[in-house]
Amino acid sequence: MGQCYGKTIPTTDNDGPTTIIAADDHHHQQQRSYPQSPLPSNNNVPSVKNTPARSSSPWASPYPHGISSPLPTGVSPSPARSSTPGRRFFKRPFPPPSPAKHIKASLARRFGQTKQQQQQRAGTIPEDGAAVEQPELQSLDKNFGYNKNFGAKYELGKEIGRGHFGHTCHAKGKKGELKDQPVAVKIISKAKMTTAISIEDVRREVKILRALSGHKHLIHFFDACEDANNVYIVMELCEGGELLDRILSRGGRYTEADAKLIIVQILSVVAFCHLQGVVHRDLKPENFLFMSKSEDADMKLIDFGLSDFIRPEERLNDIVGSAYYVAPEVLHRSYSLEADIWSIGVISYILLCGSRPFWARTESGIFRAVLRADPNFDDIPWPSVSPEAKDFVKRLLNKDYRKRMSAAQALTHPWLSTENHPIPLDILIYKLVKAYLHASPFKRAALKALSKALTENELIYLRAQFMLLEPNKDGRVSLDNFRMALMRNATDAMKESRVPDILNAMAPLSYRKMDFEEFCAAAISTYQLEALETWEQIASTAFDFFEQEGNRAVSVEELARELNVGPTAHSILKDWIRGDDGKLSLFGYAKFLHGVTLRSSNSRH
Repeated sequence: MGQCYGKTIPTTDNDGPTTIIAADDHHHQQQRSYPQSPLPSNNNVPSVKNTPARSSSPWASPYPHGISSPLPTGVSPSPARSSTPGRRFFKRPFPPPSPAKHIKASLARRFGQTKQQQQQRAGTIPEDGAAVEQPELQSLDKNFGYNKNFGAKYELGKEIGRGHFGHTCHAKGKKGELKDQPVAVKIISKAKMTTAISIEDVRREVKILRALSGHKHLIHFFDACEDANNVYIVMELCEGGELLDRILSRGGRYTEADAKLIIVQILSVVAFCHLQGVVHRDLKPENFLFMSKSEDADMKLIDFGLSDFIRPEERLNDIVGSAYYVAPEVLHRSYSLEADIWSIGVISYILLCGSRPFWARTESGIFRAVLRADPNFDDIPWPSVSPEAKDFVKRLLNKDYRKRMSAAQALTHPWLSTENHPIPLDILIYKLVKAYLHASPFKRAALKALSKALTENELIYLRAQFMLLEPNKDGRVSLDNFRMALMRNATDAMKESRVPDILNAMAPLSYRKMDFEEFCAAAISTYQLEALETWEQIASTAFDFFEQEGNRAVSVEELARELNVGPTAHSILKDWIRGDDGKLSLFGYAKFLHGVTLRSSNSRH
C-alpha cells in the first residue's frame, strides 16, 4: 500500500459527503465511504499509509454493539442528520489536534513535492480515484527484471477481485509444472506506479513472497512476470472467499469454539512470519482467504504489499496498515512485530462479539480512538464470553506493545489450551535471552527470583520453547542449540532480515550452558507479567526469593548505573532502597525489574 489522502467530494447518492481514498501506488483498495456500523462491512475498511488528518469524531458508534446502522447500506449520515460531538463535549467548538496531523509532512516528503504541488495534486484527482501521472515521474525505471512471457505461460480467465491499483484474475497454466492448474494472478498496472517508492513496494512484495515458504497457512507463490503495461504475480488459487465474508454470513459473531479454530491459524502463520523477520503490517479479515467453500477449509494469509523485512532490534516508523486494525505505536511512528499482534487482537475481538473495538466515522477519529479509548468488554455478548477468552483479547490489545503476548506465546494461552496445535519457535526468546546474557549479576539474580514465582501457564510456554531448542543429554542448552533451532526454521526471508545476526550478541553462551531453571529467568518478560491480574502476588512471591538469595546492599549510584540513568534520577531511586539495611524494598524490586527512564520515572512515580 502506498501514500493516500482523502478528498471530500459531493455525491448525488446522499446529502452528506462521501470520502474517496485516493492512493498513489498499487496497494490501496477501491474507493468507498467510511462505514457507519460497528460491524465490518463488505467494503474494505479505510487503509492508511502516511494519511493526512481530517476532522473526526473520537466517540464510539451511536448504535449498540452488534447492531447495524438504521440507515440504508452504503449511506452515510450527513451533517444535517447528526450533530457534531465535538461541539457538545469539548470546551471549545473545535476538535482536539488530530493524532494523524504529522502525516501531512510525511506525505510531502514521500512524494518529494512542495505544499503547492501537493494541493494541485489533490485538486486533480479523477472521479474514478486514479492517480495522476506527473510529468517528472515518467522517467521512472519500471523494468523489474521478471519473465516477459506471461501470455505464453498462462491463460487469463475472469476477474475475481479488484483493488485500487490492480485486480486479481483466475488463470490457468499453459505449460510446465503449472500446466492446466488453476491459479490466481494479481495484475498491477505500471501506469499507476507514480513514485520510486511505489515501484520499490512491488519489488519488495514479490521478494517477500519468493522468500517466505513452508507454512500451510501462507499463500503459495508461483511466479512473477511483467510486460510493458503490468506486473503479474502468480499465486495459488483460494476459492473459499474472505474471512470477512464468513464473519458477515454468521451475523458478525463466531462461537468461542469456532473462533479458536480461526485464531489458531492466524497466530500460527504470523508466528512463522515473525520468526523469519517479516512483519505483515496489514492483518485484517479481508487478507485471510479460505481454500474452499467447506466450513473446515484451511485459511491462507495473503497480500504482502505492505509487508517488510525487519531485523531483530529494528523499529519501523512509516505509518501503514488499515485504520481499524492499526496499532497505537504505529501512529507514534516507532514499532516492530508487536503491531501485528494488535491487529490479531482486533480480529479476535470482532470474531467474538461482532463489533469493532475502536470505531469512528473518519480515519482520524479511528486513530484517536485507538490511542485513547479502551475496548468495551461490558456490553452484550461479553458477559457471556468466557473469562479466558476476554483475558486473551485483552492481552493482545494492550496499548503498551511490550506487554502483549507474542504470536507463539498466544498459542499457549489457557483459552487455546484445548486446541491441538504445534507451538512454533519464538524470536522473542532470542531477544530476551540476549538481554539477560548482557545484564549485570544483580539484575540476573532479580530475574532468577522472578522465574521461581512464575505461574504454570507461563511455564507451559517456556517449556515448549526450551524443548524446541533440543537440549543436550545433560538437559542444558548452549549457543549451538539456539543456532541450530534457527537453522531448522530458516527461509530466504530470515537471511534477508538478518535474523541470525542476533546470535552474535549471544556470544557469552559459547563458553557455558544454560539449564531450564536459568532459561526461565532469561526468557521471561517483566512487562508481560505486569499485564497479568496476579502481578502483585507474583512480584511479592518473587521478592521473598530475592530476599533469601539475591538481595544485597546497593547504593543509589550503583542502581543508577544498573538502570543507565543519570544523577537527576537519584532522588527517585532513593525511595527504592530501605533505610535500615540499604537493600531494595519490594517496591524497589518491582521497579528495578521494570526498568526506568527519566521521563517515565517522573510520570510513574
